[in-house]
Amino acid sequence: MPDFSTGVVHANGINFHYLEMGQGPLALCLHGFPDHAWSFRHLLPDLAAAGFRAVAPFMRGYAPTDPPSDGLYQPVSLCKDALALIDALGAERACLIGNDWGAGAVTGAAILAPEQVIKMVIIAAGQVDSDLQMDYMYLRGTWHSYFFQMPHAEAAVAHNDFAFVEAWWRDAAPEWDIPQYALDSIRETFRKPGVVEAALSYYRARYNPALQDASLSADQAQVNAGPVTVPTLALHGTRDRPKRLESFESAAMDAFFTGGLEKVIIPGAGHFMHQEKPAEVNPLIVEFLTR
Repeated sequence: MPDFSTGVVHANGINFHYLEMGQGPLALCLHGFPDHAWSFRHLLPDLAAAGFRAVAPFMRGYAPTDPPSDGLYQPVSLCKDALALIDALGAERACLIGNDWGAGAVTGAAILAPEQVIKMVIIAAGQVDSDLQMDYMYLRGTWHSYFFQMPHAEAAVAHNDFAFVEAWWRDAAPEWDIPQYALDSIRETFRKPGVVEAALSYYRARYNPALQDASLSADQAQVNAGPVTVPTLALHGTRDRPKRLESFESAAMDAFFTGGLEKVIIPGAGHFMHQEKPAEVNPLIVEFLTR
């Protein structure tokens, strides 16, 4: 495991803990579910070698990062976290990289404040149109979003030492021979108090207006409407969950990214392609960001 520096910075009302390597322009890497900052253990050294200050925070509520004192986990709050982290880390602009929820966060940040974003990389993300939202196979692939609304979801996720999390990883990345150390590491994060509740709150806040701050509704609407006007590299695997590749290849996604969109499909890769196939994925990211 590389020898990362660690740090803490206060941004958007939260103390964010992060991993860091390198010096130069800021490259901010945001993880998704069920994951943590160590998701970028392969990418940070390559970004550092390319001349970047590569930083991967633990997202809000993912210990050791604090949960938000206001209890907010709605999507636009994550976008504002990304922008606040750029400022708190002493940069005026940054390259943004995100996977899963992290991809949504960096996309929204680029919409709200494109002047703060140099380039962006999104991993395992697409745009879902109204037809795909009603597709059985797509809904099958997003079943967890709805299950997490249930009051017993926390108990199910934590059952048998987070067997749910390991099964989710294997389902979302079926061709990946997951290293045991990676599974042990993610279990260690999810065992920490409050992490399960925080992770599920991301999903609950997306669908439940009672868990959203009305004062952020205009910003949330802006994020939802787009477009993204900064140059973007989008990466997707052929072995992610059902119908996700269709959302990646859709005309809706092409229309949403107006600042230059490059799409690359990685055969055999699942939802965590930056961990599954770093030898293929990392050079694509580095070449795009340094071009």
